[in-house]
Amino acid sequence: MVASEQAVVTGSQLDTLCINTIRTLAIDAVQQANSGHPGAPMGLAPVTYCLWQEFLRYDPEDPKWLNRDRFVLSNGHASMLLYAMLYLTGVREVDKNGDVLKTLAVPLEEIKRFRQLGSRTPGHPESELTTGVETTTGPLGQGVGNSLGIAIASRWLAANFNRPGFEVFDFNVYAMCSDGDLMEGIGGEAASLAGHLKLSNLCWMYDNNHITLDGPADWSFSEDVATRFVGYGWNVTRVADANNLEMLARAFETFHKTTDRPTLIIVDSHIGYGSPHKQDSNAAHGEPLGEEEVRLTKKFYGWPEDAKFLVPEGVREHFRDGIGKRGREERAQWEKMFAGYSEKYPELADELHRMQRREIPDGWDKNLPTFPADAKGIATRESSGKVLNVLAQNIPWLMGGSADLATSNKTNLTGAGDFQPGTYAGRNLHFGIREHVMGASVNGLVVSGIRAFGATFFNFSDYMRASIRLSAMMEIPSIFIFTHDSIGVGEDGPTHQPIEQLASLRAMPNLVVLRPGDANEVVEAWKIIAQLQHQPVALVLTRQNIPTFDRTKFGAASGTAKGAYILADAPGGKPDVILIGTGSEVSLCVEAYEKLKTEGIAARVVSMPSWDIFEQQSSAYKESVLPSSVTARVSVEMAATFGWERYVGLKGRKVGMHRFGASAPLKDLLKFFGFTVDVVLEEAHKAMAEK
Repeated sequence: MVASEQAVVTGSQLDTLCINTIRTLAIDAVQQANSGHPGAPMGLAPVTYCLWQEFLRYDPEDPKWLNRDRFVLSNGHASMLLYAMLYLTGVREVDKNGDVLKTLAVPLEEIKRFRQLGSRTPGHPESELTTGVETTTGPLGQGVGNSLGIAIASRWLAANFNRPGFEVFDFNVYAMCSDGDLMEGIGGEAASLAGHLKLSNLCWMYDNNHITLDGPADWSFSEDVATRFVGYGWNVTRVADANNLEMLARAFETFHKTTDRPTLIIVDSHIGYGSPHKQDSNAAHGEPLGEEEVRLTKKFYGWPEDAKFLVPEGVREHFRDGIGKRGREERAQWEKMFAGYSEKYPELADELHRMQRREIPDGWDKNLPTFPADAKGIATRESSGKVLNVLAQNIPWLMGGSADLATSNKTNLTGAGDFQPGTYAGRNLHFGIREHVMGASVNGLVVSGIRAFGATFFNFSDYMRASIRLSAMMEIPSIFIFTHDSIGVGEDGPTHQPIEQLASLRAMPNLVVLRPGDANEVVEAWKIIAQLQHQPVALVLTRQNIPTFDRTKFGAASGTAKGAYILADAPGGKPDVILIGTGSEVSLCVEAYEKLKTEGIAARVVSMPSWDIFEQQSSAYKESVLPSSVTARVSVEMAATFGWERYVGLKGRKVGMHRFGASAPLKDLLKFFGFTVDVVLEEAHKAMAEK
């Protein structure tokens, strides 16, 4: 059968026509862009077709429907597979206000602009650019990690919002994954935790194509994946030929019938499937096929060899009558049920509406603590735990957990219950020692409407970096809590003492980094965090106690909202030297300020909990805090000094870390590394001498 725009086909012929349309759109887009990966979309087209057309509960006319099934393309290099589906099924565009438009999310013109500047079809799927992309994927393993968080969200939402006769939530999560996703450590973490939690709403489709970018997969990967996943507590089924729609359907039916564990469907496919010339070619995976190979492949599919971006008559109509009709009917039934639910449970319906729009409840900030002045003070991890618990009482969908460090991170939510296998209503998540997938899971929860946090020691933010970075790209308000933020870790030594992490995270676009200087700055920091809608945050907290400032004597902690503010000032607001600190080092600046005062030197202390927020302020405000006329400046921070030139200038001085830490009691470390009043005073005098 030769495909043409006039072809009239039915049944299995129509299935094949649709599958080959997906394949050839991918081939043509990659060839036109002269960049991309055609092989995976070619091999996986039947799997995706079967899932979307027969099983995925999804209405293309409302891609934000709350109870839609989620499809995550973890092997994001196969992005054209997803873009083709979004086009062929007619997924509508959703604007920044959350309103569904009549325009297509991915029209054919955007497929023709694959991988081009400003297109909605970038090399790897980006959720903030393209409606229908549930989460940004590409770095292998992140998508399956996100799918774990989304599956947790589905179970948690069902446990907390469903009522007798009103099954508001029961959506499933499907993730397409590759050898690379399973080789990456995060994939193992995700699978292990999903199996432990018995998330029977989670299905991974493993593209077992025997090829990696370097060459045959067996050069580096020979494990028995099926046995491994059985060991994780998964149900494992296999489809020996990716083109066998009947076997694929049976595998998805098996997933639907499995109620006590997640499901892995191992699909044996071939990169570039269908081309007799490049069946297992590396070029078919990581490069365009080339004009001659494109023609040969299309000939093999029975496709007009010179046709480009051909969508034969009947293909889009077939999708409209399949997933389109089914999804529309299922959503209509759900909306009818939800209307009754909204009448009977208006408060719950309001919560869901707010969650969808990333809003928080009225009165979210009631009963937040105010901490009295205390020279001995309290660790910011402690004060953060107190604030977090109040916020959790006020925001019912604030939830999260720690990578086996809840006691140290102070993130346990009192009385909120634990999220455990079979008891999914709790808000305390136990990620175990799995920092990588904790970060990805938090992102999955957040894209599902939940305000989620994950916590660990600051040094281990490195394990989470890819997830933090993707949350910033996705413009979602994920919350990452990091304690033990400096050499204040003490005896645990340099392996656990973060040095370069502050500078590293500050360099990341769209991430808010907050390092509060006392307990009341912590309160203000959490006020900022609670109201974020499009930015993730890294909240960086101390292990050791630090003084709580007397706010009748010093500047109000509300200055935290501007990123930096004057904590203590010189008479008349005319300082000879400015001391700038963050976190635990702010109190050191205050001590030095008091000493300088006795020497007759007018100093100013600036607390700078967030560079990012300070940079967003007006030039006039920044000048009022750091007047350009005062070049004598000293920064004090127990971290790498990289970047502080921005605020202290070329003539300024920097008290910080210039090497990794050491294992010793904190008092010995402070003296050894120069975090003393005497050193700050010495540097202040040097800065003034530079004038």
